[in-house]
Formats: sequence, C-alpha cells, structure tokens
Amino acid sequence: MSMLTFNAIDVETANADRASICQIGIVHVRDGQIVDQWETLVNPEDWFDPWNIRIHGINENTVRNSPTLPKVRNELESRLHGTILVSHSHFDRTALERGMLKYELEQLQVTWLDSAMISRRAWPDQFRKGGSGLKNIAKYLSISFNHHDALEDARAAAEIVLHACHATGLDISEWLSRVKRPILPSPRVSRKSWISAKREGNIEGPLFGETVLFTGKLSVSRNEAADMAAKVGCNVVNSSSSKVTMLVLGTQNGNQLKGYKKSSKHREVEAIIAKGAEIQILSETDFYKLIDFES
Repeated sequence: MSMLTFNAIDVETANADRASICQIGIVHVRDGQIVDQWETLVNPEDWFDPWNIRIHGINENTVRNSPTLPKVRNELESRLHGTILVSHSHFDRTALERGMLKYELEQLQVTWLDSAMISRRAWPDQFRKGGSGLKNIAKYLSISFNHHDALEDARAAAEIVLHACHATGLDISEWLSRVKRPILPSPRVSRKSWISAKREGNIEGPLFGETVLFTGKLSVSRNEAADMAAKVGCNVVNSSSSKVTMLVLGTQNGNQLKGYKKSSKHREVEAIIAKGAEIQILSETDFYKLIDFES
C-alpha cells in the first residue's frame, strides 16, 4: 500500500439543525495505523432535542462549560488542514460546513472522502442497495465500537476504510478516484413511473443508497423535492420503514398534529431508530444544501 495516511472525523448534534454540533471526534491514521485521537465536547449555543439526547447522551448541562465551535476552530485547522478527511456518509461534512457558516468561519481546507461510498464499492454484494450505515458495516467487519460517541464513530469509520483498502488493494489516493465512478459497470437508471412522489434514485448519483422520506409542508412541491433527491441518487418513499435512511422535515401544521409536537411520520421514524435503525433526521434547508453540495 503506497498511501494509507488520512484522518477520520465524526460529530454529534444537539438537534435536527446540522450546525448544532455538540461533540467532535478525530482519529489520525498514518501508514495504516491509528497514531493519535482527539475529542471535545462543544457548546452549540442551541437547544437540545430530547430525541438527540437519548441517542448520544449529551445535553445542555454536559456542554455548559465546553468551548463553542469558534474556540476549537484553530485546533481543527492544525490537525486537519490540507489532509484527506474521512467521514461516514455526508452528515459530518455537512454539519461542519453548516457550523462554520453559522459563525462566519473559514471552511476547513481538506479533501473529503466518504467511507459509506467506499463500503458500497468495496463490498457491492452486501451494501450497494443500502444498509451502508456505520453500525451495519462495522458489524459486518466485526468492528466493536460505542456507537454515537463521536470519537468511537470516527475510529470505526477509519477502520472501515482500512478494511476496504486491504480487501481491494486500493490505497487512499485510488479511493479518491474510485468513489467518483459507478458502483457497478453499465449502470441503469430506473424508468419507474414518476406519477407520485415515490422515486428510485439515479444509480450514478453521489447519494445512491440513501432512502428519503419527506414530512410536513415543503417550500417546493413534494414531486419537485422527490425529483431533486432522485437526481443525486436517493430513493424516495412515501411511508416510514427500516429502509429509510433520511427523514426530511418540512414545516409542521399544528392543526394536523392532533396534539403531538411532531408528525406521525416523524414519530414513526423515531420509533424505528429506537429499535436500532440508523436514520438521519434533518431540516428541509439542510437537505437542499446537502444535495446541492453533493451534486
């Protein structure tokens, strides 16, 4: 292997706004070995959703005396500037970008590499059609870790990349090129009817493998949102299930919530997550920023 040096990062957030970073974990890999680790809690100066608290155990009191993102910006820069930075899926990349925008900070100057996209190409029989969440891949590779702790998740992402490099013979520089190509040769784009908001994603899209469920009133029509999602590779479904990987929150109509604070789809997805599924919950704004960023 000519090049097995990179960093891996993971973040946890206080609520559905990806800018609400409350923990950051970084793992440094040099020549195929983990040589250093760094972790910090972050005060997001934002509210904590009880659901997020149940996932990672971090709350307002936990971060009360922790630094804000501007206070850790220099540490991030010194550790990551000019390096290849691995994150599992686009979540952490988007969160850091949104966090920097929130405080009007300069974006990190790194080369991003998605370990979920690597996994779908390293083990296509297992993951090309989905199931490429961190927990699922780590289980497949017998990687033990404490899920939803930022440092532990960063370590798991790093180990997944190292497994993929050894399994395929590709090094990090080669993976930077490989993830830009289709998972399999001769890709086919689905001709499925586009009558409803249900879609099958473009197999060549950068987010292929993600399954999106929309809830609430969106700023565009549901069909327009589904078209945009499918173009970048997302399957779009109309109902909640364990196959969903992203729930996108539009504006909720209080008159239709029947006394609840969240929609039925939102509550159903949270129940599925409680059973062990990995589903990201994000705002409509963050979703559009994500698909624009990835396209």
